[in-house]
Amino acid sequence: MSEQRKTTADDLYFVTLTVVGWVDLFSRETYKNIIIENLKYCQINENLNIYAYVIMSNHFHLVCSRRDKDLKELLGRFKSYTSKLFLTEITTNNQESRRELLLRLFGDFAKGNKQYDKYHIWNYTDHPVALYSNSVIDSKMEYIHQNPVRAGLVTEAEYYKYSSACKDSPLEVLDL
Repeated sequence: MSEQRKTTADDLYFVTLTVVGWVDLFSRETYKNIIIENLKYCQINENLNIYAYVIMSNHFHLVCSRRDKDLKELLGRFKSYTSKLFLTEITTNNQESRRELLLRLFGDFAKGNKQYDKYHIWNYTDHPVALYSNSVIDSKMEYIHQNPVRAGLVTEAEYYKYSSACKDSPLEVLDL
């Protein structure tokens, strides 16, 4: 089971974090910005190295590593903290027209699970896949960058703002 597998410090991974039920939470910029700001925090304070990323409407991908520490532990804390921020934004932002729908959906996913009080936003799994060769790394980075193109959001990968393919990306990435 890859979901329970530990990661090794300093190794390079392809990671996917998904919203429960593939709910399109990140169709709003405010939620994408929560991800960006928290990834920046992790880069500065948690030894997270990001080499490629893309944020889609209901999931995001990273090619990343964590210096000297286990990546899986950080991903768990990241999901817990961002869930709280998403819920605050959903409940307090008067511009959020989907408030009742989102709270009902996330509430339904939390039912029957003792780990969650009222709401469940992120899927349990983060699918860390160790990247073991240059060809696999290149393949995953291409997959990440082409994700918005395949979804029909842009015609060229470099036009999608929330991707490392964009030169004006809000998140800095490292070169491999």
